[in-house]
Amino acid sequence: MSTPQPQMPQAAAPNWQAPPGPSYGGYTSPIPVVRTHLGHALASEWTKIKSVRSTIWTLGVFVVLVVGIGLLAAVVVSNSSSELNDENPLSYGFFGLLLGCMCIITLGVLTTASEYGTGMIRTTMTACPSRGRVLAAKSIVFFGVAFVVTLVASAFVAFVDASLLENNGAKDPSAGEWLKGTVGVSLYIALLGLLSLIVGSIIRHSAGAITVMIGAVLAPLVIALFMFSQSLEDVRQKLFEYSIPNQLSVFYSNSLTESGPSGWDPLWIIVGVTAVAFAGAVALLEQRDV
Repeated sequence: MSTPQPQMPQAAAPNWQAPPGPSYGGYTSPIPVVRTHLGHALASEWTKIKSVRSTIWTLGVFVVLVVGIGLLAAVVVSNSSSELNDENPLSYGFFGLLLGCMCIITLGVLTTASEYGTGMIRTTMTACPSRGRVLAAKSIVFFGVAFVVTLVASAFVAFVDASLLENNGAKDPSAGEWLKGTVGVSLYIALLGLLSLIVGSIIRHSAGAITVMIGAVLAPLVIALFMFSQSLEDVRQKLFEYSIPNQLSVFYSNSLTESGPSGWDPLWIIVGVTAVAFAGAVALLEQRDV
């Protein structure tokens, strides 16, 4: 006959729910909790723009176009027997900048529109619900990158062109011409890229926004070329005067027309247009769903 085994008392079921209040003991995260500000958004956007391959490729092509075409034009002129008759040697950098601005426009659009295409914008807005702050951070980072790269490339071309053409009768540029041909034109192209970024935020489609911006750059000049009617002469003249290629040429004192913007006028025009577009983009961001 077997001896009955003594029954062991069963342990109480564990309580997996944390007791409320301070009796839980509390957990202190080693990561400090701080209120987010524009600096955090700037750091995030800088990390994005420098880590994307398209940024390096687009800016690389831009530098190749600006430097390559600008120096090629100066070399061809310097090897010719023609005299420049006190022309501004910095103006030969215009051709590379006119073609290279397409790269800046493309990069500006992709900075915002690509996030909507990939869905990354949801993560961005979750981390920073302030939509105006996100757009401001993107704008500041992009403008800084575009301005610095354009300034370095245009200044290099300007110095080399001036040295190459000094024996061909080119004049010695004044301080104002140096400032407009380097800093002025760099500000204009950076603002044109910033306008592209804003248009990308409004349209939210990369191909569509790039098409709109290329049309804004080329359409007025192309349309004006085929306005042969005398009754449209005033419209034709205004299209010539305020087309973006003509505004770029103003920085080198080579305007297509004798009237219209002059001096620093193109810079103030692009500042005004970009400011209005930015205000409209912020208003749309606040009303739209992500």
